[in-house]
Amino acid sequence: MSHSPFVVSQHPQHPFQRRSTSAVTLWLAGLLLVVAGVLIYMVVDQRRARTQGAPPASAYQPHEVVIPADLGADEKATITVFQNASQSVVHITSIESVKDRFSMDVMDLPQGTGTGFIWDTAGHIVTNFHVIQHGNAAQVTLNDGSVYAAKLVGTAPDKDLAVLRIDAPASKLVELPVGSSSRLQVGQKVLAIGNPFGFDQTLTTGVISGLGREIQSVTRRPITDVIQTDAAINPGNSGGPLLDSSGNLIGVNTAIYSPSGAYAGIGFAVPVDTINAIVPQIIRSGGNLKRPGLGISIGSDQLAQKMGVSGVIIQGVGPGSAADRAGLHGVDKDASGRFVLGDVIVAIDGAPVTGQTDLFKGLDRHAVGDTVKVRVRRSGVEREVEVTLQEIPQQ
Repeated sequence: MSHSPFVVSQHPQHPFQRRSTSAVTLWLAGLLLVVAGVLIYMVVDQRRARTQGAPPASAYQPHEVVIPADLGADEKATITVFQNASQSVVHITSIESVKDRFSMDVMDLPQGTGTGFIWDTAGHIVTNFHVIQHGNAAQVTLNDGSVYAAKLVGTAPDKDLAVLRIDAPASKLVELPVGSSSRLQVGQKVLAIGNPFGFDQTLTTGVISGLGREIQSVTRRPITDVIQTDAAINPGNSGGPLLDSSGNLIGVNTAIYSPSGAYAGIGFAVPVDTINAIVPQIIRSGGNLKRPGLGISIGSDQLAQKMGVSGVIIQGVGPGSAADRAGLHGVDKDASGRFVLGDVIVAIDGAPVTGQTDLFKGLDRHAVGDTVKVRVRRSGVEREVEVTLQEIPQQ
């Protein structure tokens, strides 16, 4: 009997088992797709972030330098003026030499700083009187940094001017060209060079804002024909040159108007015509500058106003003085000890005198030895006398 070959029987799977296996497979495939999508998104997003946040490759390289255009004519002129004039501008340190009470060593104490400029190759330096006023010695630093001890030649406090002298080689002493202040015009360009707040060789520019201004000196006498400028002038600029656009000296920077104490756009310079008249006198006389006067002491304008008097009250007359020889009288006392007014000056050379400024202006137009006509009022009666001006000491 023949036997059929042995056949292993394969039982068919249950329908539920087939569906379950297919679902798991699909679920796993879907999960893998989701994970892959998330990963791809993250990679792309990070690359995008890096691309967007990162600077371009050119940012890591120096920028191409643009060749500057040629400077304007005005800029070139300003640069030339500064390069030439700065060789003449110096830094001045006022010093007070004092002895230590214990060691008796002499110490040099800086009292202040300012600016000056070289007047001639003999070593004369011009600056403001108030720059060196509170010291008994001074040091001058030239443009090249060399330092020299300075000797005081003389001063003109009435004009806020002083002249120093240093022993330096003539090759280092570059004079400033001297201009004139008589032909200046409001609006023309000016340059100031100085050492504001200790910053050496600082250049500021501006224009002439006004002419014929008047400021008061430390002696209370007026400085007339002063130049007003908006070129920045600050502490340390005092004594420095004010220049025109050609580099010529037209003034000495002297004062500022500042209600707050800071620069307010209003600066004043003593005019060069005054400087050119006074400085040679100081040098020639060895500092013994002659100042014309009447030989009197006068009352303040406030006193005159308080007493209802128009003019300048003569308080005292020096014995043997020019005023004494002309017969002028000062304040006196009557028998009861009350003060009695003497002469009140009401005019000089025909120009009305209403206060001290008018009197000083009249005197400053003259020299020692000149004769002036002085009109005075005493006890309500006016009369005119001639007075030959005498020399009076600088205050």
